[in-house]
Amino acid sequence: MKPGGIREMQISRSYMGKNKHKRFQENLTFSNLIQPAFEEIFHRDYRLKGRWKDDFFRRDNPLVLELGCGRGEYTVALGGMFPDMNFIGIDIKGARMWRGAKTATEKGMDNVAFVRTRIEFINSFFAPGEVDGIWITFPDPQLKKNRVKKRLTSPQFLGMYAGFLKENATVHLKTDCLHLHEYTKAVAATNGLEITAASRDIYGDGIADEILSVKTAYENRFLSEGCKITYLSFKLRDKKIFTEPDFEPDNMLSL
Repeated sequence: MKPGGIREMQISRSYMGKNKHKRFQENLTFSNLIQPAFEEIFHRDYRLKGRWKDDFFRRDNPLVLELGCGRGEYTVALGGMFPDMNFIGIDIKGARMWRGAKTATEKGMDNVAFVRTRIEFINSFFAPGEVDGIWITFPDPQLKKNRVKKRLTSPQFLGMYAGFLKENATVHLKTDCLHLHEYTKAVAATNGLEITAASRDIYGDGIADEILSVKTAYENRFLSEGCKITYLSFKLRDKKIFTEPDFEPDNMLSL
């Protein structure tokens, strides 16, 4: 390391820490950012469950979630495209969500909100039939075999979503990870789910419309590295219990 390098690293870390603290403090001022305490949601329903349209948005418009929303780029973009719909971005990283909450606040977007929580607690927030759709954008693919259940499109999570999605609701997955894309297709096939769209390269296939062309910070990075962006959409219909597919990482070698 060059002379002074350690000192520069220490200063950088100190700056990032102060910047993160500043964002956490500003998050407390945003009326569109909900940060429930652990005891408000653990083994109990959050106060807005089944009441988001009436008590929070105060209008009876369709409700769509972005899970693992990061900086909230998709949540904010969709909110701008569809002012007659309500959107909630969900993530545990408050310093990242700050960007989306701040942008929506500055733009006066009353149809956009954010919830800071773990996706594992999502059933504490939404009642049966309350949600009209889900977007999952560039989630952690959890590639290790012992992490399969952590994938946001695993049978475990689909079972959670089935608890609050309307029967005709669509789940959208946009990712740079071909393995996660193909794994999710296998989940859909194993469980007899209706796949409504599938592409291994949305820009190469020419299906990237205005909605699919929304780019998150992660997507811009992946594109700069030459990665292809995949997309998959499917419906759970009335299915409530889901089975894990026979799909191993080695299967990708033949794709």
